[in-house]
This record gives sequence, C-alpha cells and structure tokens, in this order.
Amino acid sequence: MSRHRPQSVGRFCVSMLIVVTGTAHAHDFWVQPQAFQVQPAQATPLTLQVGHGPYRQRSPIALQRIVRFQAFGPSDHQGADLHGALHPGDATGDGDVALPRAGTYLLVLETDNGAQSHLPSLRFNDYLTVEGLTPALERRRRDGRMDVDETEIYSRHAKAIMQAGPFDAAAQASVTAPIGLALEIVPDVNPYALPRSRTLPVRVFYQGHALPGATVKFTDLDHDDAPVEIHVTDADGRATFAMPISGRWLLNTIWIRALPADAEADYETDFSSLSFGFL
Repeated sequence: MSRHRPQSVGRFCVSMLIVVTGTAHAHDFWVQPQAFQVQPAQATPLTLQVGHGPYRQRSPIALQRIVRFQAFGPSDHQGADLHGALHPGDATGDGDVALPRAGTYLLVLETDNGAQSHLPSLRFNDYLTVEGLTPALERRRRDGRMDVDETEIYSRHAKAIMQAGPFDAAAQASVTAPIGLALEIVPDVNPYALPRSRTLPVRVFYQGHALPGATVKFTDLDHDDAPVEIHVTDADGRATFAMPISGRWLLNTIWIRALPADAEADYETDFSSLSFGFL
C-alpha cells in the first residue's frame, strides 16, 4: 500500500523546493490543451507548461529538443505523428491538435536529454530530499560526496488524456497500459470512464519495470501552489489518489540515476507527467 503524506507536508515540501532550487530548471512539465474534453475534429490549441505557483510559465523549450509528439486513439495503436502541429513560442500557443473521431486519446510528448543543470552541493542535497530521490541521496552519503556540486542531464516525458465527444467504453486508447517511456505514470482506470471511479490508482514504470519509492504529486492546475496529494509508490510501483470530479489535473514524478565516471554529467534525470481534465 502506498504511503500517504498529509497535505500540509506536501505544501511544505513544495515550498521548500521553490526555495532550495529556485529556477535552476522547472520540475513540473506538462502538455495542457485549452480543453481536455472537446468535440471530434475540432482544432484545440495547447501549450507546454513548466513550473508551479509563481514560477509557472509556458516552456521555452526549442522545437528541436522535442523528439516525439504523438496521439494514440481508439483505432490507432501505433500513434499518429503530430510533431508538425507544434510551434513552440508562438503568440497563440505551442501547437494544436484535432482528434479525428469520438473516443479517448492519449497525447505523448518527449524531449531529448540535451538539457543540463548544475547545482551546488547544498541545493542538490535538498533537491534530492524534497523530491524523495532517496537512492541518489544515499549514494552521495556512501561515497562521501555530500559536499560535492553535481551536474545532471535531463529529459521530459509528458502524457495528456483527452476525450473527444461523449465517453464510449468501446472507443478508448490504451491509457491504462504503459507505452514504453523511460519514466511513465500509468493510470489503472480511464479518468473519463462512466460511472466514474472514486479513486485514481496509478503505476509508475522506470525503464520498463515497476518503480517502488517514487514520489508522485497530484496537483489541481487551477490552484497549483502546492499538490493536493503526495504519495510514494509501494513495492509494486503503485499509488492511489482521490478521483476529482471537475477541473484540470496533473500527476508528476521524477527519478534519477548515477552515470559512469567518464560521462559528461554525474546524473541523468527523467521527469514524467500525466495531465487530464473535466468540463
């Protein structure tokens, strides 16, 4: 069973994270359509968002760093390439999407790992502590590196669940199955399914395997100063949240691994998110 941290602890952790890491790089990153529930074939603008609370903004990411943008639909299990629909930095948004027919769709966006962040030792230690990246923190202690500055390279893995037209149990993308991202949040239920589940159980996968010990945050995007729930995945990579009935929502998690001594950085970090919303 996942361990539930009280909301007050979640708010403290996020506030602390803002203080200790500032704007070194925004941890939250997600795909946000103008509406998550749309009419079939209706073009819908979207933005790529980073940060939270006072640090939230449209992502400044360059198009060449986005290596994948696909839509998986009820009858398209290979994923349609939407990369050409992206135009990051435009005044009206970062792209648009039109879902061709009624059903549940999964949008998937990934970046390369060409971004790099260098943090002083104190800020890096606090970052690992607040984000629950215990194995990396324990490694630093074990290797006597608690006073050593660190450099990480990182990539983003963002999914968004959209609904075109009314929900139809026979017209769903495989939103409850992993699709092979390096770090991935997979819901056990479709949030748009009727009757709506009272809970939102999820699994976290890292490099194809269930990931225990990952801190997963659940945030109301309309009130995003702090998550409403934070859980740590159990031995099977599972955590369970309360299912909302309205609004726009974000699940996100982070994982980090040490790189070989001759690598260009000390660590490689993956950021994963899953966004969805209701009318």
